[in-house]
Amino acid sequence: MAKKRKDYGTGIPEHEVEALARCLLPEIQKFFESEEGKREFEEWKKEQENKDK
Repeated sequence: MAKKRKDYGTGIPEHEVEALARCLLPEIQKFFESEEGKREFEEWKKEQENKDK
């Protein structure tokens, strides 16, 4: 029986999604560790809190 491949509902093969993630993850991590990233994340959290009110 053939193993069904995951495409995460995108039609993009799993190995391509994983390759893209390996390229993007280090850049995303650098951004969120930067002062700009931390500031934007705090702003986003405040927006989320205000949505709940």
